[in-house]
This record gives sequence, C-alpha cells and structure tokens, in this order.
Amino acid sequence: MEKQPVTIKKIHHITHDVLHIVTEKPKEASFAPGQATEIFLDKSGWEDQGRPFTFTCLPEKDYLEFMIKTYPSHQGVTNELLSLEAGDQLIVNEVFGAIHYKGEGTFIAGGAGITPFVAILRDLKAQGKLGNNKLLFGNKTKADIILEKEFKDTLGQNFINILSEEKTDNYAHGHITANFIKENTSLNGYFYVCGPPKMMEAVEKALVGLGVSEERIVKEEF
Repeated sequence: MEKQPVTIKKIHHITHDVLHIVTEKPKEASFAPGQATEIFLDKSGWEDQGRPFTFTCLPEKDYLEFMIKTYPSHQGVTNELLSLEAGDQLIVNEVFGAIHYKGEGTFIAGGAGITPFVAILRDLKAQGKLGNNKLLFGNKTKADIILEKEFKDTLGQNFINILSEEKTDNYAHGHITANFIKENTSLNGYFYVCGPPKMMEAVEKALVGLGVSEERIVKEEF
C-alpha cells in the first residue's frame, strides 16, 4: 500500500490535545493490531512531510482510525491536522511496526505511546482472550488519559494509572519506576513498552533490574 489518498469521515478531539480521526479504508490496506502507517497531508507544501501513526481500529473494520496527539507549538504536521475537517483528504503509506502480541503480560505506556496497544487490547477482547493482561498507563494529568472509560470497562482492576503532575484520590502519583512495576504486576509474561524515548529507556532499565529478560520486553518508540 503506497501513498493511497483517503477521505476523512470523522475528526474530533477525544482529549484536550488528542485528535480522533476516522478515514476511508483502501481495499489493499492490511495490517496487524499494533502496526502503524506513515500519514501525509494532502496539502501543497506538505506532500513530503510524512509522520508515523498507529492504527487504533481492528484490521477487519471497513475504515481506518487514528488517535493522534497534537503539538501546535511545533508548527508541524499535527498542528496542520487541527485545521482539517470531514471531507478533507490524508495520504496513507506503507504499513510497519515492531510491536505485536506474543502472549499474556503487562502493557506499559506513556502518554500517546498507548496507541499501539489500543488495537491489540481491542483485538484480545473481541477474541475473548484478555486473560490477566494488565495496562500500566503513565500520564501527566487525568485529562491526558486516552480512552479512560474504555480501558476501565475492558480491563477493570488491571487498568492501572499513574499521574506525574497531578495528585488525585484514585490514581497513583509519580512515574513508572521499578517499585511501581513490582507492586502492580507479577513480573511474569511479556512486557510491552511504548512511550517517549526517556520513559522507555527508564522502564526498560527498571525491567532488566527486576530480572526480566530482554527476550520478554517488546518495545517500540512512537
């Protein structure tokens, strides 16, 4: 699938800085849960400014769905997305991505790094195979949590949040440290990690320090 134009069907905010975008689906589009594509704006001067974004819909759906964090101050692609509306076009490119489900374990996400896990967890739910998978989700504030209600409904007590810049009665405060991981998971199974580079580096170091082998750490920067 090379540079296929797709028309936007729906576009709106799902948090204060995350856009939910639904587009048409090219007939040849094929991907696995957790994979991504490169998106280009169909606008003069932006044709070569591709950025990677993860599919958050299930592969069998007749549309494509993305949840994209926007950075207006960067004056880049995500800022331009804020000016689009239903009926406008985007261009999608080749499918890629290293994260795929290998077996039960713990998903560790920071901010928009949750996006590869959205389709994976939706797929497991659809198959009745959620098992005892857990999600440790780090954000700055409660307002930053993407799909909070859906994850609560899907995972129940296995949806564990921590906020670095806001203290609440319901969620832990701080960062995803070795102690936080140890307190909230059994250290068995696989660990799926995605988030900002510094966060991923810290989490991987924490996991290795806890005795988790690198073979059980599945990661990809967003």
